[in-house]
Amino acid sequence: MNLNHRRTLACAVLLAGTAGLASPALAGGFYLQDQSAKATGRAYSGEVADTGAESLWWNPASIGGMTGGEAMLSATGILPSGDVVNNGTLIKRPGQPATAVGGDSVAHNPIHKGVVPSGAIAHSLGNRVAVGLAVTAPYNFTTEYSNSSWARYTALTTRLRTIDIQPSLAVQLTPVISIGGAVNVEHADATLGNALPNLLAVLPDGSQTLSGKGWDVGWSAGTQFRGKTVTVGLSYKSAIKHKLKGDVTIAGLLGPLAANNANISTEADFTTPWQLTFGGRWTVTPGFTLNAQATRFGWSKFNAIQLGSPLNTAIPEDYRNTWAVAVGFDADLSPKWTVRGGVQRDVSPVRPNERDARVPDSNRWNFALGATHAFSRAFKIDVAANYLTLADAPVNRLTAAYAGTPAQTPILVNGMLQKAHVVVLSLGGRVAF
Repeated sequence: MNLNHRRTLACAVLLAGTAGLASPALAGGFYLQDQSAKATGRAYSGEVADTGAESLWWNPASIGGMTGGEAMLSATGILPSGDVVNNGTLIKRPGQPATAVGGDSVAHNPIHKGVVPSGAIAHSLGNRVAVGLAVTAPYNFTTEYSNSSWARYTALTTRLRTIDIQPSLAVQLTPVISIGGAVNVEHADATLGNALPNLLAVLPDGSQTLSGKGWDVGWSAGTQFRGKTVTVGLSYKSAIKHKLKGDVTIAGLLGPLAANNANISTEADFTTPWQLTFGGRWTVTPGFTLNAQATRFGWSKFNAIQLGSPLNTAIPEDYRNTWAVAVGFDADLSPKWTVRGGVQRDVSPVRPNERDARVPDSNRWNFALGATHAFSRAFKIDVAANYLTLADAPVNRLTAAYAGTPAQTPILVNGMLQKAHVVVLSLGGRVAF
């Protein structure tokens, strides 16, 4: 491949624009916070300050000072709905006037439904020390648009699968202070695809697909203060720089662009955000607890997807740091039944003027209800339901195919995210041994 063809190919990859690994289905950006049914039932309002294996993802100090062993397993069904609508998107091919992009004007439910699994186990090693292991899926989703969608030049299929394996160690330093640390070993598998315009509107579209996978490592640390009626927790989860080995496939380009059809091995780097979480739980009465939690997300780490040799270019993302804040309660109705609920406000990391069809993310409210039934002192079942409402928001990020070359083809995106909401249903079990 000569230099000019390589340059055009690299610019074709840039057509992905904000080809981020993102979804509006759950938490802001592409973070899935559904790591236990108990947490889902109170809108993730008390996890950093709670104890037990089910809180390991949020705070490794949660198991400090435990006795015996605990295990948790949960599955969460994600049922998103919404429309991504064209409001007059234009395409301007070289030497031609801007024309309507064409295609289906409404993409209904482009985000796939799915199930998020999670599990954790922990056991004491004496009076003060405990070890644990959490296995979670913090970043998992699929969005898909048809080949005839108006959004095809910025998004066709986007798929991300992650598995996070978190071995943890916690120590109870005093009767009221616990500290913990963990290693996060994370596997990521991603595919990003979109259509490419040929130079004449009468010609069929080409396509490009970027895919890759890899293992990478981060860390977590936390502490808790456990008073008689108030528990306070603080934790930090590091950003993880993912390096995915894979390839870019360009196909279907015709005429002067045909020489750029290729399958090229490359690497793609991106970084997931750090998380700083703090919160507390107040036992108002022996059977009623109030919860509050706030998380600062370091989404600015996800500023670009860097593509290695031979492309040596980047897909800009430019996410912003955000907050998620939640309040909730747990109420014991009887020795066997506990009910809980909560409300969370979560701000999208996508900037208002940089939203595209691949990332139709917006600010959301999360309303939660849940319950626990204790079949015995050792075995409990948790159920939960969430309803998320997402604000209508413009889909408006401009992009261009073959940017910086004579074939540059701007896509003047003008769309809207409408009627977006998500139903979340979670079921889990906890056992002590």
